[in-house]
Amino acid sequence: MGRATAHLFADEGAKVAVTDLGQDGVDLVVREITEAGGTAAGWTLDVGDLDRIHTVVDEIGTTLGDIGVVVNNAGIAVGGTLDMSDEEYEPGWAKALDVLLTSHQRIVRAALPQMRRAGDARIINIASTEGLGATKNAGPYTAAKHGVVGLTRSMALDLGPEGITANCICPGPILTGLTEGIPEPHREKFARRRVPIRRYAIPEEVAHMTLSLALPAASFLNGVAIPVDGGLSIQNT
Repeated sequence: MGRATAHLFADEGAKVAVTDLGQDGVDLVVREITEAGGTAAGWTLDVGDLDRIHTVVDEIGTTLGDIGVVVNNAGIAVGGTLDMSDEEYEPGWAKALDVLLTSHQRIVRAALPQMRRAGDARIINIASTEGLGATKNAGPYTAAKHGVVGLTRSMALDLGPEGITANCICPGPILTGLTEGIPEPHREKFARRRVPIRRYAIPEEVAHMTLSLALPAASFLNGVAIPVDGGLSIQNT
């Protein structure tokens, strides 16, 4: 989803800062964007490293100009059952909250001076339909995603008076690196049973919603959680 979002923003004329854990992924997306005529620069970033966040955010401002849109898109899949041992459960819980929730506030706080200078800035946090409900044996992930929805609302209240909006997107089943390991028959069965549109989405379908939240037309949208899930979250059975 991050790759699709970076491409879409670049296609619309944005200067895109690409971040990822690995240099290869960063280089690939930056090369794709620049070869297509867009503007992008890249940095390796572990969103669990606060010092690195500050370094990268500062370098982005120097290289591309003040940050006007933050898209918090880092993701990992972490599950766990409550009867697991402390040694098994606790590391996954800590990792889920660090990557999926704490990183959001760290990046926004680091970028806030630039966003204030940019004016009418946008914060777009990527949550999940797990932030609107729950799935069995996914406590760490579900708790973190509920936290993203709540944090987004808090940011919307705190920063709205300055003209900075904060919204989040709650993707449902998407064909990404996190889901490619699920056997295709299982994906098809899940989509038929749970998604009214009866398929998984492609990353670009989430990216278009992300872009829409950065457009002038969304200037009065603040503090909302938008499901992009084919109707999964509204279906009772």
